[in-house]
Amino acid sequence: MDGRERALLWLLAVVAVVSLVVAVGLLVRLVKFRNLLKASGVPMSRRTTFWASVAYLVWPVDLLPDPVYLDDIGFLLIALRTLHAAARSRKAVRSGGGGPRDGG
Repeated sequence: MDGRERALLWLLAVVAVVSLVVAVGLLVRLVKFRNLLKASGVPMSRRTTFWASVAYLVWPVDLLPDPVYLDDIGFLLIALRTLHAAARSRKAVRSGGGGPRDGG
């Protein structure tokens, strides 16, 4: 094995370790976010939409090839908008009003 092959192997090892560290960090954040979602009282159907979009993000089969993340981003945006709408309606129910959109 010459120096070039050895350098390539080291580079691949470093990329693999960095990827693993990032993946573990994201997993920890997702678990914390799961607990936050559970405690927030957002309906299960809204939470399921979010988790389905996260699963789609890491699933190896996509509608568009992976260098183009438009489909992944689109699914995440839809899920985040769904969660945001559920949180706004939950906040409106708790405060007893719908905020500025209630015909004021």
